[in-house]
Amino acid sequence: MSATLTVRRPELPPSLAAFKKLGNEELVRSIESAKAELGKSLVILGHHYQVDDVIRFADFTGDSFKLAREAADVEGCRWIVFCGVHFMAETADILTRPEVEVILPDLSAGCSMADMADRDSVRDAWQDLDSIVGADDILPVTYMNSTADLKAFCGRHGGIVCTSSNARAVLEWAWARKRRVLFFPDQHLGRNTAKAMGVPLDEMIVWDPHEELGGNDEAAIRKARIVLWKGHCSVHQMFLPEHIDAFRARDPEVRILVHPECRMEVVDKADVVGSTEGILKVLREAPAGSRWAVGTELHMVNRAAKAFPDKKIDFLSPMVCLCATMYRIDLPHLAWALDELRQGRVVNRIQVDEDTAHWARVALERMLAVK
Repeated sequence: MSATLTVRRPELPPSLAAFKKLGNEELVRSIESAKAELGKSLVILGHHYQVDDVIRFADFTGDSFKLAREAADVEGCRWIVFCGVHFMAETADILTRPEVEVILPDLSAGCSMADMADRDSVRDAWQDLDSIVGADDILPVTYMNSTADLKAFCGRHGGIVCTSSNARAVLEWAWARKRRVLFFPDQHLGRNTAKAMGVPLDEMIVWDPHEELGGNDEAAIRKARIVLWKGHCSVHQMFLPEHIDAFRARDPEVRILVHPECRMEVVDKADVVGSTEGILKVLREAPAGSRWAVGTELHMVNRAAKAFPDKKIDFLSPMVCLCATMYRIDLPHLAWALDELRQGRVVNRIQVDEDTAHWARVALERMLAVK
């Protein structure tokens, strides 16, 4: 006889369950009322990938690091509600004053890319690399889209954090100090940036944490100048070279604008490559009447199309590509978190322990010092 496995989802807190039953108008009124009551003690941060219903309540919008810096600069704030994903809230907690409490409305809002590299796997890779080329000859670089544990790992080992907008400057900083770089968790950002800097592809290897020596032989490891972790963004991975070909076949004058987290084959075909903030800057400053196909998260592209109606802005992929984990921050979770604050209760607080926060801050401060 075969057994039937029943998977039960955790029950929602009673108060959250009640908010799940409310209509949008009631949720909007609740959020507006809570914001008015909490006043300047509350700051809501909204990432560009958030849905319109949520981001409309943000006091500041931006990419992950811009928002973390906004959080660090806010004075008189007691609570930060981060409408983003887990690693963003961690970074905000690391950079803000100790008395500021950071809240993530839904703790299940994670990042699939960040989850592709964990502390134990990176530590094991580091030990393997040490045994072959020596740790004195390699420097760890982590993308902002990583856990606080991995930022701290970089801090402890002389390494640094990068964003999609400063990855080149950070790699220049790293190679000025060591011959090799271990870059995680996004292989595409590392590859695209290193290639643009003139590093040959045969001096790049991909490290698969599930394979012995990352799936490489010792000769390839010794030759490598950059070791790319086998990770990717599930949104940007969806864009393909044929999507660009199809757009250009329909409109030879269209300009292709993509994020550097896209595959190398997509980046190579694009006209312009830019970070999240960089993409918005390009579209904002583009000539009226220009036509663009943009390869990044769907909500952001749609919002840009509305914000810059004098240009024609289309989504590059024929398929829907949205950040599913970011999508978990919705009106019921936001309304619930704010209502709990109004009643003196802090829910879903993100708090990084002191030692991890210290070393993560070291890596972040190294990044901030890079010009």
